[in-house]
Amino acid sequence: MFWKRKPKRQDGQEATDSAAGAAADKEEAVTEQDDGESAEKPEAEKTTAETGEGTSSDDGDAGEEADDGTEAEKESSEPEEDAGTGDVFADENEEVGVTGPDGDGITRVRTAGVFEFEGEKNEVVSNTWIVKADEEGVVVIDPAHDAEAVLKAVGDREVYLVACTNAYSPHIESAIKVAEEFEAPIALHPREMRAWRRHHGAEHRPEIEVEGQGALDIGDLHIDVLALPGTSTGTVGYYISELGVVFSGDTLRKGEPGMVGNTYVDYTTQLASIGEALLSLPPDTRILPDRGPSTTSGAESKNFDSWV
Repeated sequence: MFWKRKPKRQDGQEATDSAAGAAADKEEAVTEQDDGESAEKPEAEKTTAETGEGTSSDDGDAGEEADDGTEAEKESSEPEEDAGTGDVFADENEEVGVTGPDGDGITRVRTAGVFEFEGEKNEVVSNTWIVKADEEGVVVIDPAHDAEAVLKAVGDREVYLVACTNAYSPHIESAIKVAEEFEAPIALHPREMRAWRRHHGAEHRPEIEVEGQGALDIGDLHIDVLALPGTSTGTVGYYISELGVVFSGDTLRKGEPGMVGNTYVDYTTQLASIGEALLSLPPDTRILPDRGPSTTSGAESKNFDSWV
């Protein structure tokens, strides 16, 4: 069954598509993930996004109205490919700003904020990902500290879905503001609701509960939900096989398992999630994390033994 996304939001319905199954269809090299996700068998919500009222912002008319800041915005988001990988998101700097869209229609918005965990405050620069779903709409993944910066990067397009990898503040801080602008639903694992309420209260609950082995159909995109417990019990990743990309949240960053603040919450479980769900994807799969540069499944597979 499908959850229909129209200009006005409707309630969700459950779906049963398997994340592991779609990954296997992408490439025979993908390994079975059933044994790594035994704790994540409940069905997940599945949505189909219809195109909205907005017009595409991919028309290439950059810089014609310099007085309203459009030219500066276009110049700041001009992709510059990393010489070694050809990936515009592989840059090592962590400057606030917009990068992209790249050839797959993905834009990165970096914003700065403070993440408080276990009484410690950490200054962070977080990645929010905007993924083109069709000519008129996008999916926003992990809306971080600055809703206005995210909305500016979205432009004239419609937001079909706001998808969060877990409920730590760098992944949900701007979720309500971005979603309410377009009456878009918010997707989050049900085990993250307590953390969500601590930040946003109980008044606005995410409309879609996502879990491992679920899938979302948004516009032209088929998004598989990967169970990635470790940094939190309800952490998930979003895998788009047709683009060869997975949004890993804080589970895996370039060269290391992601830390929560300055600590690992459940390192053993996190390593299992990395090995079974992320590194089992095709080696050229791009990993786009919540912080830092992009990497690939193949590159991080070479590091795995050193983490064990």
